[in-house]
Amino acid sequence: MSMKPPLSDLPIKTADSGFYRGFSVNVTVISKIIISLLVVWCIVWPTQAGNVLGSWNAAILSQFAAWYIWVVTAFVIVCIGLALWPTAGRMNLGADGEKPEFSNFSWFSMMFGAGIGVGMLTWAVAEPVAHFNNNPSVIEGVTTSLDSNNVRTAYIWSYLHWGLGAWACYAIAGLSLAFFSYRRGLPLTIRSSLTPLFGKSLSGNTGHLIDIVAVVATILGVAQTLGFGVEQFVAGLTRIGIGGLALEDGSATTVGIIVALAVIMGASTLSALSGVGKGIKWLSNINMVLSIFLLGFFIIFGATWFGAMAFFVGIWDYLIALPWLSFNVYTSDGVEGSTSFLLTQWQGWWPVFYWAWWIAFAPFVGLFLARISRGRTIREFVLGAMIVPSLMCFVWFAWAGGTAIDLELNGGAGGLILDAANGDKIFAMTEFMLSPIADALAWAMAVLIVVLLMTFLVTSADSAVLIVNTINAAGDEGPKARPHILFWGAALAFVVGGLLISGGTGAIQTAMVIGALPFSVVMALMCVALIKAIWNDGRREASGVATTIDPETSSMPAE
Repeated sequence: MSMKPPLSDLPIKTADSGFYRGFSVNVTVISKIIISLLVVWCIVWPTQAGNVLGSWNAAILSQFAAWYIWVVTAFVIVCIGLALWPTAGRMNLGADGEKPEFSNFSWFSMMFGAGIGVGMLTWAVAEPVAHFNNNPSVIEGVTTSLDSNNVRTAYIWSYLHWGLGAWACYAIAGLSLAFFSYRRGLPLTIRSSLTPLFGKSLSGNTGHLIDIVAVVATILGVAQTLGFGVEQFVAGLTRIGIGGLALEDGSATTVGIIVALAVIMGASTLSALSGVGKGIKWLSNINMVLSIFLLGFFIIFGATWFGAMAFFVGIWDYLIALPWLSFNVYTSDGVEGSTSFLLTQWQGWWPVFYWAWWIAFAPFVGLFLARISRGRTIREFVLGAMIVPSLMCFVWFAWAGGTAIDLELNGGAGGLILDAANGDKIFAMTEFMLSPIADALAWAMAVLIVVLLMTFLVTSADSAVLIVNTINAAGDEGPKARPHILFWGAALAFVVGGLLISGGTGAIQTAMVIGALPFSVVMALMCVALIKAIWNDGRREASGVATTIDPETSSMPAE
């Protein structure tokens, strides 16, 4: 029996006229309703919302912690397997013979840009310090909190959370989007990646449901990032002398949250309305220069040798521990304060939270990776999307976090960095380093970090609004009507603000873990669909059946 050509046409009904012209009404309206209800609930009934979300989160952590751990491990295995699989590795993410749009240098530069962001400014310092204080080895009594014997263990966990597992989540989403959109000519939306499993039925309600899940997950994932960013932005404004925005413990006041969101979301919405104009390009260029400057400061004037050891030894320790860490799931005995209870609790706070965050963020980053990787082979994509960004994260963690740990161990910081709020740790560290030289230098560095943070937050929120609208518009990347951009910009601001007010970043974390669960199922199905598609394409090629679109006849818009 001869092989049939793959599905290359997936019509998605969009409105021909009216307010929702060019949009899938089902996906857009239902997504807006879900997000609006969440916002109203958190703002009008913050206590109830916090309690209910907390109970749901506890149930998910107890029942699905193993699922999050193992599904991310599966993503890593699938990505590496596809790179090593000869049939898959050589396949082009585009038409046969299509060349990459970007040079290797530009491609890696954009991977670099994707590998750093708001998370780096918060967690590159905060996370190694947090694990230096407490991690499973400390709980089990193998290492000692805040002791030199705990440094290597601290970096194992830091690299686990920001390494191959994180970028495998993004790579699976990006690879699926690129494969089915650029090889098949299907719409650039999440449902297209499941066509080998569900076929043309994805034109209907099944496809609508998948895209709705992706939109909600994206909003909650980006809200998590912006929530951390808002807290850090307020901490930075406080450091440069703007008072009344933070409490004594460093957390943002309600006024601080509103001010930060007004500035960040106002700028990002204006950017989304204007498209990719000169302003955002200018900001991005400043962003890159400031990032390199800040990282260079830590490498040259920070703990240079300590950071180098954390980088190279940390990577070795991480790779050795990775097989065990990828499958290990702690089980609580139900006795509060026991070792097993604390280990299970810690795993929920850290690895499970991170896997949910990366999964929720996958539609956002995955779409970006897909768009810049058209014309690459699957092997190139997997290696580039996993290795390069992971290494950039490791560099930041090694020298920024290493400087903080070294200052606490040997530099006389005396808990100044350790005791600061997570978002404030980078400011506390740079102030401690520069104040003895000149207070003006410390203030200038705080201003630099605030500006860098601002550009990261604006570009992240701007891109999120545009990507959500792309999914709602059945994969159409063209300009969108102003009201839809304004709605999603405002919705994102209210989600972040509502959850922060109702329960701080913990409430955002809880909502995100819940929202990521259904999309994790979608991503698992993506893996199955992708493997099936590649296997069948290998058989098609052996039979002389075309497996890619013809770029000359395709109606797909040129990139």
